[in-house]
Amino acid sequence: MKAKEIRSMTIEEIEAKLDESQDKLFKQKFQKALGQADNPHKIRHTKRDIARFLTILAEKRSNNGKEEKS
Repeated sequence: MKAKEIRSMTIEEIEAKLDESQDKLFKQKFQKALGQADNPHKIRHTKRDIARFLTILAEKRSNNGKEEKS
């Protein structure tokens, strides 16, 4: 998911997507451990998505709903 798409979401939507991604990562790691993973490289992409969600969520919370001045 692109950062631009995430920034257009509300804090609640980002938190929901973050929870989904963390569950997805857990399942991917579990499948890899069992040797059932069809593409173990997806773990890297999921981790990066989680990092994007966390970063943008922190930005939004620090702004407290204020718009940034360009």
